[in-house]
Amino acid sequence: MTPEEWQAVGLSLSVALRSVALALPVGILLAWILSRRRFWGRPLLDAIVHLPLVVPPVVVGWGLLMLFGLRGPFGAWLDDWFGVRLVFSLEGAALATAVMSLPLVVRSVRLSLEAVDQGLEQAAATLGARRIDRFFTITLPLMAPGVLAGGITAFAAGLGEFGAVITFAGNVPGETQTLPLAIYAAIQTPGGEAAAARMAGLSFALALAGLLLAEAMHRALSRAIGRG
Repeated sequence: MTPEEWQAVGLSLSVALRSVALALPVGILLAWILSRRRFWGRPLLDAIVHLPLVVPPVVVGWGLLMLFGLRGPFGAWLDDWFGVRLVFSLEGAALATAVMSLPLVVRSVRLSLEAVDQGLEQAAATLGARRIDRFFTITLPLMAPGVLAGGITAFAAGLGEFGAVITFAGNVPGETQTLPLAIYAAIQTPGGEAAAARMAGLSFALALAGLLLAEAMHRALSRAIGRG
């Protein structure tokens, strides 16, 4: 592995970690809303949350470009007021990856949340526990396996995100060129097949390790709280 290839690996890890930090809180909130609330438009919100699973990643990247580009409504506001430019930046790559991995987080957390016995929450409510207290002392610990599994799965998926990242953040070596983008660049370079093979093998190993870790942690936490 060359220093440039290790740099791409480091950027991939950084982007994946940042994307999980973005996706996890939003995913928990959306999972709770979709699981515990009944309101008009709930099926539409559910469909929108899961859109990144079914539309081409390039479309997601294009949508982010329209919204958070320098001429987009949110991108222009962030640039004018805070001097923040997400397009063609590491933060933009993390945002694109977070959007793509958000459905995985929501699905995992929602399944775990729906397995929580609401009778425990109701019992705590009769004892005077506020909703926020019930969430942090009962609901969140019981759905922890889904939260952890969702976060690790999203991290593993973030390591391999390509379409949305290259469309919104570009393929800038040392800045936004993550492992998948570096593999793509190597394939386009004469004689780059060996480098592409090395990085592809490492990408496969990282993704497999992430999925195995997610399953192992989910089982361990489920056994710890008596649900597995």
